[in-house]
Amino acid sequence: MAESVITDEMKAAVGVDVPGGTSEVTTSGIRMFARAVGYTDLIFYDEDEAKKQGYSGLVAPPGYLGSAIFRPGGGGAPGGGFSIPYKRILNGGTTYEYLAPVIAGDTITSFSKVTDFRERSGSRGDMLITYRETTFKNQDGTVVAKMRGNLIQY
Repeated sequence: MAESVITDEMKAAVGVDVPGGTSEVTTSGIRMFARAVGYTDLIFYDEDEAKKQGYSGLVAPPGYLGSAIFRPGGGGAPGGGFSIPYKRILNGGTTYEYLAPVIAGDTITSFSKVTDFRERSGSRGDMLITYRETTFKNQDGTVVAKMRGNLIQY
């Protein structure tokens, strides 16, 4: 393996929460997402049915954490901004853990942090694997989901 590409700046970023985005959870968004991915449970379509089953409103299906709130001139999504010498990027996998129901009317805010950097050599040469965790909270501060994933650069 060549000299490490993990800089002191990258090491200092491990574990530091970076604000992500804010999303709105709407009844239309819930219904469109549920329909698009083939969910048939009525709690994703019928507010009365969702309430009958103990929810306070229409429930967002797994995989839907709202639609990003667009702000003109707001710039791009925050990222690591690290200078990595590798040109190719591959999603190394993503998992979600759902911790509380997401309900129509919720506003979801995310915070992301790098949890680790690892280097290794593969059949394509040297690579950097960046591990990241994103926490999603509703307007009450309740953690509703966590995403863990890694990005492979080579």
